[in-house]
Amino acid sequence: MSRSQCFVAVVLLALIVPDLVAQAKITTPKEALGEEIGADYFLADYQQLEAYWKTLEKQSDRMTLEVIGKTEEGRDMLMAIVTSPKNHARLERYKEISRRLTLAEGIDEAMAKELAAEGKSVVWIDGGLHASEVLVAQQLIQMVYLMVSRNDEETLRILDDVVILFANPNPDGQDLVAQWYMRKKDPKKRSSRGLPRLYQKYTGHDNNRDFYMATQKESEALCRVFYHQWFPQIIFNHHQTGPSGTVLFAPPFRGPHNYNIDPLVILGIDLVGASMHTRFAVEGKPGSTCRSGASYSTWWNGGLRTAVYYHNMIGLLTETIGSPTPMEIPLRLQRLLSTADSPNPITPQKWHFKQSVDYSITANYAVLDVASRHRSQFLFNAWRMGMNSIERGGRDHWTIRPDMIARAEKAQAEEQGRRAQRGRRGRGRGNEGGSGGEAGGESGEGAERKRRDVWTEVFRDPAHRDPRGYILPADQRDFLTATKFVNTLIKQGIAIHRATAAFEVAGTRYPKGSYVVKSAQAFRPHLIDMFEPQDHPDDVQYPGGPPKAPYDAAGWTLAYQMGVEFDRVLDGFDGPFEKIKGFASCPKGAVTRTPVARGFVLGFDTIDASIAVNRLLADGVHLSWLKQGVTLDGQLRPAGTVWIDQGKGVDTELKRLAEELGLTFTGSTDVPPVAARMPLRKARVGLWDRYGGSMPSGWVRWILERASFDFRRVFPKELDAGGLAEKFDAIIFVSGGIPAPRGGSAGGGRRGGRRGRGGASDPKDIPQEYREHVGRVTAAKTIPQLKAFMEAGGAVLTIGSSTALARHLELPITSALVEPDENGNPTALPRSKFFVPGSILRTRIDREQPLAWGMPDHLDVLFRRSPVFRLRPQAHSAGIRAVGWFDTDTPLRSGWAFGEHYLKDGVTLIDAPVGKGSLFLFGPEITYRAQPHASFKLLFNGVHLGAARRGEN
Repeated sequence: MSRSQCFVAVVLLALIVPDLVAQAKITTPKEALGEEIGADYFLADYQQLEAYWKTLEKQSDRMTLEVIGKTEEGRDMLMAIVTSPKNHARLERYKEISRRLTLAEGIDEAMAKELAAEGKSVVWIDGGLHASEVLVAQQLIQMVYLMVSRNDEETLRILDDVVILFANPNPDGQDLVAQWYMRKKDPKKRSSRGLPRLYQKYTGHDNNRDFYMATQKESEALCRVFYHQWFPQIIFNHHQTGPSGTVLFAPPFRGPHNYNIDPLVILGIDLVGASMHTRFAVEGKPGSTCRSGASYSTWWNGGLRTAVYYHNMIGLLTETIGSPTPMEIPLRLQRLLSTADSPNPITPQKWHFKQSVDYSITANYAVLDVASRHRSQFLFNAWRMGMNSIERGGRDHWTIRPDMIARAEKAQAEEQGRRAQRGRRGRGRGNEGGSGGEAGGESGEGAERKRRDVWTEVFRDPAHRDPRGYILPADQRDFLTATKFVNTLIKQGIAIHRATAAFEVAGTRYPKGSYVVKSAQAFRPHLIDMFEPQDHPDDVQYPGGPPKAPYDAAGWTLAYQMGVEFDRVLDGFDGPFEKIKGFASCPKGAVTRTPVARGFVLGFDTIDASIAVNRLLADGVHLSWLKQGVTLDGQLRPAGTVWIDQGKGVDTELKRLAEELGLTFTGSTDVPPVAARMPLRKARVGLWDRYGGSMPSGWVRWILERASFDFRRVFPKELDAGGLAEKFDAIIFVSGGIPAPRGGSAGGGRRGGRRGRGGASDPKDIPQEYREHVGRVTAAKTIPQLKAFMEAGGAVLTIGSSTALARHLELPITSALVEPDENGNPTALPRSKFFVPGSILRTRIDREQPLAWGMPDHLDVLFRRSPVFRLRPQAHSAGIRAVGWFDTDTPLRSGWAFGEHYLKDGVTLIDAPVGKGSLFLFGPEITYRAQPHASFKLLFNGVHLGAARRGEN
C-alpha cells in the first residue's frame, strides 16, 4: 500500500470510527434482557423495560425520559421522548408550536403556515394499555431501541422531522402479566391464562373506556400529555388481537362516523391508514385488513384513540395477532379472497411472536414516515381544525344530524303526497283546469322553492342552532357534582370560566360563581359531545333488517349522566367572567347557628352528602334519616333529610366537612320526633368479585372508596359458607355476579355476562393468596345463603344482569321485554324489534320511596341492553314497590333505541322485601364505568337503607 493510500485509509477510518463507537454504546435488548424481543416463550416485564430505557437514555443523545405520572399501584409512568439531537436542543420550542397551532388562538393563516414550516410533527406511540395483549408492550421496547440505534436514511429523516412520544399506559399490568407468564421454569408450560386479578387496579380492560372521564391516574396522565403539554397530531394505540384469519386490523375504520368530528380527522386517518397497508404490501407482509374487516368505528368517544378525535387529532388503532407461545393462523375461507378491505390475504401457517413484532415495527415506521413526509401539512391541519371549531362556535352554526335528515325526508314525502293528491284532482277535472301535466305537476322553479323551504325549515331552523355556550348555574341542586363535571372537562383541555358577579343572559339571571363554557374554542367537538345528546344513525344489516351493534356505546352525554343542570345559549354573550386556572373548586360550605343548635340538618340532594354521612358515622356521631316531611324552625324538611344529633366535638367535625366537601349544615333549635326518624348505622358492605377480577366490581370499588364506605370484597366461597348476616349489612352484586336461571335471561336483559373462570385449570397453580377467590355463584349453593341473609335482615343490591336473583327467589316480577310466541308463551323480543345498546334513557322516579330520597322526579340512566321489569298483580300485596319506571314510549335521551316504544311502563328500579331484609333491583347500569354520578345515589341509598332497616328490626 502506498503512503498516499495509507493516508486516505487513515482519514476514512477517522471518519468512520466515531459512528462505530457510538453504535457500540447502544445496548441491544438481548444484552439487557437476556432474550431478543419477540423470542418464543419470553416476555419482559415493566421493571425490565424501565431499567432498559434508563440505560438507553444514558447511551443515546436521541432520547430523554420523563415521568408523566404515577399508576394506581404507585409505579412511575415513563415516557420516552425520541428525536434527533438537534431537535432535543429545541424541544420546548417544538412543544410550544404544537400547542399554539392546536389551540389556534390568535393565530392567522399566514402565521400558521410559518409555524407549521418551522415545527416538527408530534406522534404518540403506545403499547400495553391492555396488558394481556402482550405483543404491544414488547414491540414498544424493540421500537425504541431501533429508533436510537439505526442510522439508515429513513430513520434519520424521521428523527429530524418528528418528535416521538413512546409510553406504556399500564405499567402495573405489564408487570402482572409478564411475571405471571414467566413464572413457569419450563417454557412450554408458560401461559398468560388464569390471571388472578384485573391488570389495572380497578378497571382492567375498561382502562380503555376512561378517556373522557379520566377517573384513573393513568388516563389522567395521558390527558395531560395530549391536551395540556404536547398536543400530538397523531396518536397510535397498539392492541391485540387481529381478526381471525388475518394478521392485523389497521385503519381506515368502518362507519358510522360521529358528526361532531372535523372531516380532516377522518381524512387524516384514511391517509395514514393507507400508508400502513401500502407498507405491509411493499415489505411482503400479507394479512392486513380494514373497515369491514372488524367492528371498529369512529362513532364512540371514550377510548384512548377515539377521544382524541374530538380534540382534532388523528387516532389510530391496530389489532395484531401474536403470542410468545407459537400459534397458528387458522383457515378462514371468507378471508382468503382479496377485497378492498383485505387487499392482501394471508394463508394458514405457523406463526411466531417475532413475526408479530416485525409487523408492529412496520406499522410504526409507516406512521412515522407519513408524519415526516407530511410534517407541515399535519401541523397546519391541526390549526385549520382548531380554527374551524373556533369559527363554528362563534357564529350561527347547524350540525346536521340523523334526526334532521329524517325530518327533512318526512317533510319531502308529505309534500310529494300533497302534489300527488293535487295531480289526481287535476286529472279528474280533465281540460277544465288546463293540461293534466300542469295541474298535476309543478314548475322547476316551484319545486326548487319547496326544496329551499325544507332546507330552511329543517336545516336552518334558528331554534336548532348549535349553542354558543353553556351556563351551569351556581344555585343548582348539586353544584358539587357540577364542579366535578367541569373538572372533567378541564382535564380534557376545555377552557372554563367562572362568573365573578351575578349576570344576566337571554333574560335569565345567574348567580356569582356560575360556570360558563363557551363554544368558540379549539376542542369544541369534545365540549359539544359532553353536553349534547348523541343521535346514532339507524345502522342496519340491510334495509329493513336488524340493527348492527355499535363498537361500544351509542350515547354517553356526560352532563346527562352526571345530572348537571345547564342552559344552552344560542346567541353570543358575555359577562363578568374569569378563566379558571387549574381545577375548579366549590365554595366552602358552612355550619350555621352552632351556639344554640340542638342538632343539625343536612340536605340529601347532593351525592357527596353520603361522604359526610359515612365519615360522621365512622366517628361515632348519631345520625338519622327523616322518614317523612318535618317542619324544623319554620322550614319543611323533606323525607330523606339527614338529622345530626348535637354532641361533643360535632361542631368541629361539621366545620371540617363543610370546608372540605362544600356542604352546608344548618343548626336547628327544633328536634324532629323520634317516630319520624330512621337511625342511620355504619354499614358493613360486601362487594361481590371473582377470581380474575370483575371490571364492573372494580368500578364500584373505586366509587365506594371515594364515598368513604366501609366495604370489602366477597368471593363465592365465602358466600357459599354462609353466616353472612354476622359479617355484612349489605352485599352488592354488579352485572355478571348472579347467573340467570335456566330458561332465559333475568328481566329480559343480557345474560349473566362473561362467566367467572373459577380459577386456572390446575388449582395448585394458583398462588395461595388467590385460592379463596376461586369459585362461582351457583343456584344450588349461593342463592340459598343470600336468601337466608336477606331473611335475617340483610340487604342485597343487584345491578344489571344480577337482578336475575329475583327470578331465583321466584318473586312476582317478570320481564317487560317479551312477547308471546306461536304457543302463547312469553319469549324475549328479537333484535329485529328491540335493541338498545349503551344509551341514555330517562326514567321516572318515585321520590317518596326511601330508595330514591334526595333524587329528582326524573333521572337519566345508562341503559345497556338492561333488564326491564313488570310487577305481577300479587307484587303490591307482597310489599314490592316500583321506584323507577319509563313513563313514556320515547325515553331515549342520547344514543340509539331501536323499538323504544316497548319500554313504556316498564319498571327500572324495585325495592322488594325478602323476610326482614330487602332486595334492591337496579336494571340500568347505575355505576357504569364510574360515569353516571346522578344514579350513584341509588347505590348509596340502598346501602344506607339496608343498614338502617336492619337496625329497626
